[in-house]
Amino acid sequence: MHTCIFHNSKRSGLIRACLLATLACLSSTWASAQSAPATAESTNQAPTYLRDVLPIIMGKCSRCHNEQARFVYNWLDYRTAYADRWEIRRRLWDSWKGTYYKESMPIANSPESLAITDEERLIIRNWVAAGALRGVTPPPGAPKSKAEKIELGRRLFTSICAACHQPTGQGLPNVFPPLASSDFLNADKNRAIKIVINGRQGELIVNGRKFNNSMPQFPLSDDDIANALTFVYNSFGNSGLEVKPEEVKFLRTQPPDPEGPRGIPQKSPYE
Repeated sequence: MHTCIFHNSKRSGLIRACLLATLACLSSTWASAQSAPATAESTNQAPTYLRDVLPIIMGKCSRCHNEQARFVYNWLDYRTAYADRWEIRRRLWDSWKGTYYKESMPIANSPESLAITDEERLIIRNWVAAGALRGVTPPPGAPKSKAEKIELGRRLFTSICAACHQPTGQGLPNVFPPLASSDFLNADKNRAIKIVINGRQGELIVNGRKFNNSMPQFPLSDDDIANALTFVYNSFGNSGLEVKPEEVKFLRTQPPDPEGPRGIPQKSPYE
């Protein structure tokens, strides 16, 4: 009798310990499950056009696919890009992988084809696969220091400008003008801002050399343009100027400069 009670008591203790361990395990699993969605959402967000795809298109496709294009679609416009999304994926991903019969884009051996990364191609593929979401335009940020502008501008330059003007700012001889130690750039800040706002076509002379090509109009915000130009002015041996979003906003209201080898330098009202 005493032996039986002892064994029952011992068994009850073991059962109680097992139950407590099981409850602790379930509690830990539940807590992990509660935190998992937030982590997954932050690391596996579906790409959106405005946040992820548009910078790639501006930097790697816009020389052809822009607002001035006559024979190809303007992928700088979301509705147009959305309508052409499957062809965008086929040309930037499937053709590159050898599974689509048309030529891969960007065109082989072009500056853009040499600059586009595998990761950027994957972003395009995933954007289309996830429904080609538009996303939302990031709200204007608080005023930034010059150092912050330079860092933000560096990122924009790397993703959008470097394919043509090269990571060193040296451009390509007889094709894309240099930004490094550029007399054209440093002579007139307003003119530089207007070119980024409006794009430019036709001949110009930079550091004594003629260039005749086109730069498309990019859908960049005032902050973006100010940051990108501030980076360029403070890199590559340039003058160290700072461009303010207010300057960009004001110059949007002004007519584009006449296109030609040289424009007339204009003084900014903010200087």
